[in-house]
Amino acid sequence: MSPNPVDEARAFLERHPDIVSIDLLISDLNGVLRGKRIPRDNLEKVYRDGVNLPASVFALDIHGNTVEETGLGLDSGDGDRVCHPVPGTLMPSPWLRDGRQAQLLMTMTEPDGAPFFADPRQVLARVLERFRRVGLTPVVAVELEFYLVDRQRNALGMIQPPLSPSSGERATQSQLYSINELDEYADFLEAIHSAAERQELPLDTALKECAPGQFEINLLHCDNALTACDSAVLLKRLIKGVALQHGFDATFMAKPYGNEAGSGTHVHISLLDDNGRNVFSAEDGAPLGTPELQRAVAGLLETMPASMGLLAPNLNSFKRFQPGLYVPMAPTWGYDNRSVAVRIPSGDNRARRIEHRVAGADVNPYLLVATLLAAIDHGLHHHLTPPPAITGNAYDQVAPTLTNSWRQALDLLERDTTLAEALGPDFLRVFIANRRVERDQTMQSISKLEYDWYLRHV
Repeated sequence: MSPNPVDEARAFLERHPDIVSIDLLISDLNGVLRGKRIPRDNLEKVYRDGVNLPASVFALDIHGNTVEETGLGLDSGDGDRVCHPVPGTLMPSPWLRDGRQAQLLMTMTEPDGAPFFADPRQVLARVLERFRRVGLTPVVAVELEFYLVDRQRNALGMIQPPLSPSSGERATQSQLYSINELDEYADFLEAIHSAAERQELPLDTALKECAPGQFEINLLHCDNALTACDSAVLLKRLIKGVALQHGFDATFMAKPYGNEAGSGTHVHISLLDDNGRNVFSAEDGAPLGTPELQRAVAGLLETMPASMGLLAPNLNSFKRFQPGLYVPMAPTWGYDNRSVAVRIPSGDNRARRIEHRVAGADVNPYLLVATLLAAIDHGLHHHLTPPPAITGNAYDQVAPTLTNSWRQALDLLERDTTLAEALGPDFLRVFIANRRVERDQTMQSISKLEYDWYLRHV
């Protein structure tokens, strides 16, 4: 007999008598968490009946405005769908309201209970079904890079690194892997770990990244890709909330500073068969793995140009793709090589895996992992063969071919049949329409740089 889902709500409320309200959260196309806040007395009803949200929540642009071109707004009557709790995600939000706030992830369904096609979490579930049918289980780990910035802008109105809580000085150096920098922000990082423990998020390591105020926090691998992405989405919310609590802003913009490294979302993926064997691990321990690993890599490389519209979802995303700043510029791969797009990390052969290094920190984690798994499935199904692995500096050997044009990226995505079949053509139609309208809006804005360069001289 299956457990009553309401029992999860009752047990939580009994364990947390101080909780006064719960945020019901759902990830939109941009990865922005939207939803409703309910009093604790309504929680059991949500578990029993779900909660209504308009389907147009997946038509919202970054401003929170409905993009009517998606067809999910007034043309469809802007009707509701039912959202249901994601089991295991009901947790306290210790940085909110003195610990009296909780949160719960939701996912949207059609009136008949079928998955709603435009919900990014359901898009990932659709792709995972392909692996289930062939007896494979993806194992996924997500690495998140982000910047801490001062809540006060500089004299020019631009963002700036925060003042160190320890020294009171503003960082100006990279200090990659600096332990001293971790010590200076120890209270902030410890608060993240404490909150993550309360939310049962499986944190792995934290490190100082290669720009002032830039950090990376990694999640442990998980053999449920949906859960891995749930954790990534919730960790981003946690980091932002704890940062505010400590007087900073945390940003997952792909390129917050023009002259510094951007922030990425790196994803590690391996595949287990029905016996729990990693199909990427060669019996002889060969570092480049098995035929399955080679095919998976080939699928990722072949679909990478068309994937850019999903992996780089906004205007700022494409400013990250600049030479010399540790960003892949072409579909390349190699063993233990951080200059390539698809890296096979060194280490224990039993843990042989793929690290995908293209997407920015601003990507929707569900859509990122769905896209990568669709590409891997494509490579496995068609027995694709990758080009030779790169040794040495890939930037010096392979010319940039990945587009840095938002418009071209969306055009490539629209013409691609592999991703449309895997992610759903209706979903891609909504996604592309949403992104195109936002791109058109950016073309109406004139930057200060354009005035400085052109106003008097052309």
